[in-house]
Amino acid sequence: METATRKSAGGLSESFYRLIMRRNSIYVTFIIAGAFFGERAVDYGVKKLWERNNVGKRYEDISVLGQRPSEE
Repeated sequence: METATRKSAGGLSESFYRLIMRRNSIYVTFIIAGAFFGERAVDYGVKKLWERNNVGKRYEDISVLGQRPSEE
């Protein structure tokens, strides 16, 4: 009876261990890939948040910057 309770309680962690952490090469690859894709996701999210909060204030949004007045 105790083993059935223990098995159902640790099912997710045991399956994670069997899938990822059992072999060192897979675990290290998982960590490196997670860091790479996590960094990309955070970078993309922060960039989009920055652009949304600064619409109209960025250099690209101001049309008169970098233009010389026309001489007539």
